Amino acid sequence: MLILSRKPGEAILIGNDIEVRVLAVNGDRVKVGVTCPQEQRIMRDELVRRALNEGTLSETEAVLDALDNHG
Repeated sequence: MLILSRKPGEAILIGNDIEVRVLAVNGDRVKVGVTCPQEQRIMRDELVRRALNEGTLSETEAVLDALDNHG
């Protein structure tokens, strides 16, 4: 795992077409913005993990459900 420190307004570039920018830091919360191609899927880890832990969805279904309902 690569660990980087960034200040609000600073960004991290991943490859040629993904940017993760720190928008704000308030206490223990960090607001980030992600710029990437439209076909790139972005999902919240905790939603996928919850579905997998509950055993209600297969891994593939969990990913698709998280994207469709909470993306």
